[in-house]
Amino acid sequence: TRSAGERGNRATDSTMSAKDAVAPTSTVFKIIGCVVGVVGSLLVYGILQERIMTRPYGEGEDEEFFTFSVFLVMNNRLVSMCVAVLVLALIRGAVAPVAPIYKYAAVSCSNVIATTCQYEALKYVSFPVQTLGKCAKMIPVMIWGYFISNKRYGLYDYLIATGVMAGCTIFALYGPTTSSHGGSSKKSEKETGMYGIALMGGYLGFDGFTSTFQDKLFTGYQMETYNQMLWVNFCSAVISSFWLMTDSSMVDAIAFVKKHPAAMSDAIVLSAASTLGQLCILFTIKEFGALLFATIMTTRQFLSILLSCILFMHPLTWQQWIGTIMVFSALYGKVIIGGMKKKEPKPDKPDPEVGYGGSEERKGLMEGAEKSS
Repeated sequence: TRSAGERGNRATDSTMSAKDAVAPTSTVFKIIGCVVGVVGSLLVYGILQERIMTRPYGEGEDEEFFTFSVFLVMNNRLVSMCVAVLVLALIRGAVAPVAPIYKYAAVSCSNVIATTCQYEALKYVSFPVQTLGKCAKMIPVMIWGYFISNKRYGLYDYLIATGVMAGCTIFALYGPTTSSHGGSSKKSEKETGMYGIALMGGYLGFDGFTSTFQDKLFTGYQMETYNQMLWVNFCSAVISSFWLMTDSSMVDAIAFVKKHPAAMSDAIVLSAASTLGQLCILFTIKEFGALLFATIMTTRQFLSILLSCILFMHPLTWQQWIGTIMVFSALYGKVIIGGMKKKEPKPDKPDPEVGYGGSEERKGLMEGAEKSS
């Protein structure tokens, strides 16, 4: 009997050992999947964003640039909305709006303006400039947080913001910043760059406002993540559609994609990539928390700049590389400090860049932590 009991114990121990061995392996594969999903989908999103807004469609006399940024926003939000409906149907979640519809619409309005400014900026500044500029969105978030929510920030927050701002300033002052089809003369290049930077300022301002204002609007409501994703994207799609109809560009945008079907294909893939990226972001935060997510997103930004420089031939000066390193050093510093504090924010708000995302992204950890989108 004793030997049988010992054999039973040994069998139990071997079973537990096998489970212990499988668990770390499963975790490693999950992490790899998260990295590939988030980085891969959002790299595709970034590449297509630049391709659509900065490269012509057609050849010879038929060569044209896509100029309908709001149409791109509308398409993006419609795809995200459809995915949210599908997910809610699969999990049998609540579809009806939990908060008053005007609260979703208020966030969506700021969301649409921020994303439109981001896309429009690519007509005037290069993708690396746009990406680095988005790293600075922690600054307007801090400003809006102070005035709207009376938030207070520590010394390290100001040091990190200063590092990011200094890096962005060096990047802007010591090298080319204009888009590939911006102005050709020195005067026009300067005017083009200033206009692009003004649009990025609009993006940062409305993005920061969205991130802060939505916290106040949705306080006290218990809602499914995908329920909010559905209704914010629904309102964004309605607002962008109304915008296109009021300035008569809806017809022109449809005519363009009929003439150049590749533009519509790129827009659909861009929207699918951004939505997939957001689903991967939600899974990453749920499974592994904010620290891994922030690390992945910061790395993705840097890879986006490198890939853009290679594919679209953006020459950077050594001073601009120093500015880039300063920005990402500050962002990685924020990641490390956030890990030491062991805070795990929940992914419960939409991201202005790509339609939906984690709260870290909105606080600057994302794209320093887009939306992203």
